[in-house]
Amino acid sequence: MGSIDPRTAQGGLHILIAGAGIGGLAAAIALRQQGHRVELFERSRFANEIGAAIHLTPNANSALLRLGIDGTKFGAVEAEQLRMFTPTGETLAVVDNTAHAGKWRHKWTLVHRAHLHEALKVASQAPGPGIPAQLHTSSKIVDIDPVNATVTLENGGTFKGDVVIGADGVHSFARSKLPFAKDIKPFSSGKNAFRFLLKRQDALEDPETRSLAEVKGSVDMWDSSEKRVVIYPCANNELLNFVCIHPDTMSTINTSSDWNQEVSKEALLEVYKEFSPQVLKMLTKADPYTLRVWPLLDMETLPTWADDRLAIIGDAAHPFLPYRASGGAMAIEDGVSLAVMLSRDVTREEVPERLKLYEKARHTRASTVQQMTRESSHPQSVETMEAMTDYIYGHDEFDHSTQILRKHIWNKLPAKYWRQPIVFGPMPGPRQDWWGRNRVQKSLKSTFQTASIRFKTSRTLLQNLLPNERYSFTDPSTVAYANFSQTKLHGMDWLGGGGYRHIGLYIEGVQYKKTDGEVVKGIYLPILFESLADPIVSGREELGMPKLYTAIEAHERSNSYHITTSWEGAVWGHFHLEDLEDQDLSNSPHQYVGKGDLVYRYMPQVGRANKGVPEAEYPVLVPYEEEQKNIPSRVTRLRTTKNARFEIDALSWQQLPTLHHVISRLAEIPVDEIVSAKVVEGEGVADVSCARRIE
Repeated sequence: MGSIDPRTAQGGLHILIAGAGIGGLAAAIALRQQGHRVELFERSRFANEIGAAIHLTPNANSALLRLGIDGTKFGAVEAEQLRMFTPTGETLAVVDNTAHAGKWRHKWTLVHRAHLHEALKVASQAPGPGIPAQLHTSSKIVDIDPVNATVTLENGGTFKGDVVIGADGVHSFARSKLPFAKDIKPFSSGKNAFRFLLKRQDALEDPETRSLAEVKGSVDMWDSSEKRVVIYPCANNELLNFVCIHPDTMSTINTSSDWNQEVSKEALLEVYKEFSPQVLKMLTKADPYTLRVWPLLDMETLPTWADDRLAIIGDAAHPFLPYRASGGAMAIEDGVSLAVMLSRDVTREEVPERLKLYEKARHTRASTVQQMTRESSHPQSVETMEAMTDYIYGHDEFDHSTQILRKHIWNKLPAKYWRQPIVFGPMPGPRQDWWGRNRVQKSLKSTFQTASIRFKTSRTLLQNLLPNERYSFTDPSTVAYANFSQTKLHGMDWLGGGGYRHIGLYIEGVQYKKTDGEVVKGIYLPILFESLADPIVSGREELGMPKLYTAIEAHERSNSYHITTSWEGAVWGHFHLEDLEDQDLSNSPHQYVGKGDLVYRYMPQVGRANKGVPEAEYPVLVPYEEEQKNIPSRVTRLRTTKNARFEIDALSWQQLPTLHHVISRLAEIPVDEIVSAKVVEGEGVADVSCARRIE
């Protein structure tokens, strides 16, 4: 067990949430999992709703899975393809979404809104991590005090908490309690939407409409300059969801009322009378009981989402047009971000600044996606659509908000030395000892043995280990590849013929953009552990390498290789390669990815008055080709396997007093798949003397 922060003794915050829709329930689940006591106030009775379907894009599923919510368990359907047609029925494009399945860590799914809502409602109140949330229905809030975190109900009841979250929709009452937001109201975007559900079987049984319903997991769209019909499945492909967008002058609606207002089938057919006969035949099947008309509301961007102890989320903060399938996703991301900022150890006094931190994490992203939905109401080029998709889908809000909170906490720490590697935060410790010899010998006869395990993981998490915005991934997907690589060196002349071991995390597909625009691609090394002080000191001081000490033990058998890493007996890493098989060296040429290894040099200034001020800070490249020319290496044996695994245990501050800040971050890295593993042996060890500043 780690050390106990005395602030956690208060037992968490008391959080009041106005509204129990998708955003409010997602926030409730995330906050209860942080150890807080949550109460939700819903103005409705939660009577049986007709409902509709909703997109769960990869970024939404990323957030939901963090909360333990898996849409496939309650009927979510994967969006396998997108078919686009003209209003008269000519095919414009068919996009196979499964061809891009490897680009995102999570699937793009389609789910019945009522099924998602019910799953969130159950999860918020069921036994599990934290205290089950308390739900008050038929509880209309008529007053909120942001300073004292109190809410007053229509029946006169008053509740006092530590935080109030406004998740009460586009016509939010909570929003009116924020500075500069009282007079900001939603307005019509100029469009309304008919919505209804249809049994797939009804379409399959009709010869005229069968072709539209035969392909499961298909999102179909008929688009004109002013009107759009979208059909997609949900509920295990048993239901089809219809969204029919049109000018608001063509249907009567009350914009101040709820979104699901009744409308006649005749009004629906009149609006789309010029569309293809097949589409019209589908529309005639609309069940009047499920047919509703929905105002597509917009709102000017709010200057603030938080004041004192009040914050708003979801449509209360940023209503979305339904063109990028992001309204629900952004509300879910809001809830996850709030829970990150209101961490388990937060104090009541810290609440106002943490709510502003939530606003900092979410305001730009939500506003950007909001603008994208507005632009998507008009035809877009393929390039523009892909850029929007990359921005929206290629995001993990938990990782994003966690990094913002980390930086906030780091900035509040007492003055401490920042030591290489800085991406793991400030490292408390004694003064560094300047130790290293300006002596470079070519280790042509030195030998090496390298065991590595390559794996697939999350790019959105790994990007938090990049030093600054000039470093980025070459691929915008949420998938990344990395490897843990351990090397035993022997016969090093500068060590009197002795050797040592090192193990590091190598992140593939990283690039550095120089000030002149040139891009340098390579493999990024955020951390390298070594088992001997001398190479650590020389590598840090002379080469800018991010080195730290750890003990490394390796046990080799006839066809297996096992590694343990530890500090003073506290074992934090286990790496196993089994069923190794020798390979023909002639068929396994060594290949380099990019120009070399990318590292980041950071050295603090000497002197107590200069803590936190760098002596040196710049990017470094170790070019592969120059290293190979300087000291050629030769592979003498290669063994490979796919039977490999590793486990990293963060342990505690007491067990790893000088390493916990690093190991705890490494332990967060998810392993989606072990791709490959190998043991390479050879002769000729580079001295890394070619390392140089990139600029």
